[in-house]
Amino acid sequence: MTDKKQLKARVRERMARTGERYTAARRHVVRDDVAPLHDDAGYVLRGGTHPETAALTNVLAHHGVVAASTGRPLSEALILGIGGGLGAGYILWEWRQHDARILVLGFRNSWQYPARWTAKTLDRLGIAAETHETSRAKGAAARLSAALATGRPSLVWPDRRLVGYWHLPPHLEAHGGGPVVAYAEIDGGVRVDDRNLRPLTVPRPVLDMARGRIVSYRNRLVTPRPEPGPIADAVLRRAVTDALHEGVAHLGGSSDSFALPAWDKWRRLLTDTRNAKGWPRVFSDRRGLAGALLSVWEGAEPLGHAGGNLRGLYADFLEEAGALLDSPSVAGPAERFREAARLWHELAGTALPASAPDLARLRDLDAAVLGTVTADGDAGRPEAAAAAAELWDLCARLDRSAPLDGAEIAGLFTGLSSCLAEIVAVERAAVEALGRALPA
Repeated sequence: MTDKKQLKARVRERMARTGERYTAARRHVVRDDVAPLHDDAGYVLRGGTHPETAALTNVLAHHGVVAASTGRPLSEALILGIGGGLGAGYILWEWRQHDARILVLGFRNSWQYPARWTAKTLDRLGIAAETHETSRAKGAAARLSAALATGRPSLVWPDRRLVGYWHLPPHLEAHGGGPVVAYAEIDGGVRVDDRNLRPLTVPRPVLDMARGRIVSYRNRLVTPRPEPGPIADAVLRRAVTDALHEGVAHLGGSSDSFALPAWDKWRRLLTDTRNAKGWPRVFSDRRGLAGALLSVWEGAEPLGHAGGNLRGLYADFLEEAGALLDSPSVAGPAERFREAARLWHELAGTALPASAPDLARLRDLDAAVLGTVTADGDAGRPEAAAAAAELWDLCARLDRSAPLDGAEIAGLFTGLSSCLAEIVAVERAAVEALGRALPA
């Protein structure tokens, strides 16, 4: 037991330092270790990085869908790429009644349209799915029960706070949440796959309520119905080629809401003293700053709720795509995207610097919550709840009284802006290089 606690402590320390998800951090701590996958009620918990991509990856693997050339399940990187790859997005919400400023960062293509992204990705793979949406909770619950009764894991989109196991504070209710896979109904609860590695149960009334909370995807249910077996290489090559073209056009576009100019807009706002949305003016009272900085760190790092910047995962896709298309030039820009991932990690560390112990403590506590839920599922609830209580109590205290003075805050904003300038340059060069390498 002591050895297990020490291992978990070392893994969480690495998570807080590197921003890696639990499985990646554990591989570094336990050299060459491959933890066995857990089979729960006939569904294998495989983990994952990003909510949408992991959900589809894991459901297709459950149904025995494989790539014809390898005989192996489709990777999460391949699913990300086939969905169109990367995007860019920046929104700063101001909730003055809670003294909270919350940053939302979009890193996936079509990040603002999750239903559209899911449908597009399945369509490119030639996989059928049943989609159901209703404003009626009773009808939504009945549809989910029917899918589970026939052994069909389904994607649902619950409110991240109301679903309970992340132990989020009340002011984060209705702030969204990615899909989770509902795969079994057991003893009045629904087992869910939210990239966890051990069983995680949500009481049925809680899940039904959480599914109905977000208006834009209220009670959405997507049940993939793939044919088990291989997807032909020709289908995958066509899907990958179409997605590469879309990805270059999308990320390299002119939109300052969904493409690379979004990062440039954020870069300017970080030091703009005249714009009402500039950070020097938004945070002139220093209130709500800690929560915003925490959302920068969690939004950019892979361990976060939304899967982080995804640049490293996309680099993995480009290498797979290069092999599938027999095109080394397609794989070539992968290293540029890995450099972008490194710069996002640098930006995250700038937001919660080790030189400010209270801000750095937010990293430790966030990693403890996320790591415990991922590694232990239901068994880790008390431990995750305790870490979350400390996390949000500290964040609220720091939001009321920032641990940095005015000069330190100005320097931090300048540092973040400098990081973003490097990110924009590297990502622009990566997109241009990929555009030159695209197959016809």
